[in-house]
Amino acid sequence: MLSNKAGIASVYILICIIWGTTWLAIRASLESLTPFYSASFRFFIAAFFIYLLMMARGIKIQKDTLSIKLYLLQGIFSFAIPFGLVYWAEQFVPSGLASVLFGVFPFFVALFSFIFIPNEHIGIYKLTGMVLGFAGILIIFSDDLGGNLSLYLVGMFAVVLSGILQAAMAVMIKKHGGYLHSLSMNLFPMIIGAVVMLLSAIIFEDSSKLQFNYTAVWSVLYLGFFGSVVTFTSYYWLMKRINIVILSLTGFITPIVALIAGWLFYSEQLSLYDFIGCLFVLAGILTANFRGIKKLKTEEIIKEPAV
Repeated sequence: MLSNKAGIASVYILICIIWGTTWLAIRASLESLTPFYSASFRFFIAAFFIYLLMMARGIKIQKDTLSIKLYLLQGIFSFAIPFGLVYWAEQFVPSGLASVLFGVFPFFVALFSFIFIPNEHIGIYKLTGMVLGFAGILIIFSDDLGGNLSLYLVGMFAVVLSGILQAAMAVMIKKHGGYLHSLSMNLFPMIIGAVVMLLSAIIFEDSSKLQFNYTAVWSVLYLGFFGSVVTFTSYYWLMKRINIVILSLTGFITPIVALIAGWLFYSEQLSLYDFIGCLFVLAGILTANFRGIKKLKTEEIIKEPAV
């Protein structure tokens, strides 16, 4: 991948667009598949594609003690538990509300960064940007916040817990996993996540409800390749090159992409609140990046390991 500023910006936009559409793809997959089976198929497919890419590029799997520990932690706390929680919760929680709840991700990234990475600068601009961005998401999905939220209470907690776990693992990888290749750091964790999901599906779900139709196939393939391989590889590539708090702000952009995707593919209506909320999110992103507006500057550039 390109390491220049335009390349970094392009990759950032790419993962926002793809992750924004994964909410729609997950929703589609659950029309034909049960949650744990769907997530398991997704990560098995993703691991298969990553393995092929690594073989084609001659990338070796890093097997030192620290790498293995990071693989295990990431497999459980970045993939198995967080995605299991999200897939399960989307049976009960509206996707808009789930997007709002996952907005805790940037805040916990900032909190964990402040505690565990002293040299990871946060500052008033990033904090203000996060507040503005989260306010924008609340405005956009304000309609989903009405009604009897107690019906979704357990599912809501599951989404929030997913965001916290992923924030903690993102900071851990930022601190300890900078030497890992962007592909190899995903292979074993995704396999671990897929196996845990499959075992959970066998134990807790009814396989007779599975429907391997067109919707199931395209949604799982899309989530596996684009929603997992492309996004997570790009995400960890970016993690080595920009401030992790700035990177976490993708959590505010993806709900907007999901909103647009719903308008395009599900004929969902856009309201004045949607446009006002988008302006708040945009203002938040610009504020968080205020210091870099005049002079673009990447932080903590760490070269990929030689292959």
